[in-house]
Amino acid sequence: MKTISARKYLQQLEILDTQINDDIAMLSDMKMLACSAGGIDYSRDKVQTSPVGDKLCKDVVRYTMFDQHINEEIDQFVDAKKQIIKEIRGLHDKNYIQILTKVYVQFKTVKDAAREMKKSYNYTVKLHNSALAEFEETYKNLTYLT
Repeated sequence: MKTISARKYLQQLEILDTQINDDIAMLSDMKMLACSAGGIDYSRDKVQTSPVGDKLCKDVVRYTMFDQHINEEIDQFVDAKKQIIKEIRGLHDKNYIQILTKVYVQFKTVKDAAREMKKSYNYTVKLHNSALAEFEETYKNLTYLT
């Protein structure tokens, strides 16, 4: 397995969160399409008695399966989040835990984290980099969670 940096490792949560949100939006679109009635062309000869019912059934099956996929993604996200929070807390340094949690678990910018921590931006950037270095030193051989 290829090892990755602490930054890439920790960014996985936000990537998973974005993917889940994208999939939820796609599921919503799929449901709307399945529920919208298609137009009927009365100028053509009637060939099939119930094409809409077949299409609706297929659409419902498709979005039900996709909904299950999203639930699996959410379960993976929750497991990854628990693991990353546990690892961040394993650093045993209040400032490191605070900055890494704000940036990689709460998805805040370093600038927002600095403001919330009531620290200068430059200090917070240095703290963030030190926390990443400590994370990498503590947890060697970091790999992708999914």
